[in-house]
Amino acid sequence: MYVVEQLVVNVNSAPDASGERIATVKSGDKLEVIERRGDQVHVRLGGERDGWIRASYLTADEPLRARLAERDAQLAQLQEELGKLQAQPPAARASAPVAPAASEPPPAAAESGSAAPVGMFAPAEDPPRRVWPWALAALGGGLLLGFVSGALVLDRYIRRKFGGLRIY
Repeated sequence: MYVVEQLVVNVNSAPDASGERIATVKSGDKLEVIERRGDQVHVRLGGERDGWIRASYLTADEPLRARLAERDAQLAQLQEELGKLQAQPPAARASAPVAPAASEPPPAAAESGSAAPVGMFAPAEDPPRRVWPWALAALGGGLLLGFVSGALVLDRYIRRKFGGLRIY
């Protein structure tokens, strides 16, 4: 188990947190679970020391810092490989076999000049419709209309109550 993403967590000598503080552990510290008792867990720290910690402070997931360090190492390795590939002369890159992209037509269709068989037409693709600007405008108009009508109703109510006077 690992300590969750907290700054510092106390390890006590008794399971009910009434005992003295034995140690403090930081997020990402690895602990060995000995036993569980309710919401308390008996853990062994690095070495011969053991104590009790609340179960909600423990997780089986690897800490975020360790995962981030692993991803940073992978990123550095991939950037190094990219630099090596970009350093190759253009002729060497052109001769390397490259898998066709998903949007490219298959080689047989590329030779004939069209992806559709002769005598058939491919359906025209409609551009994507943008509905959200109209919906946003309708929502804004509705809010404005509600605000104005609410102000008018409130004004009418206040005038009736105070004999035609505006008190605001």
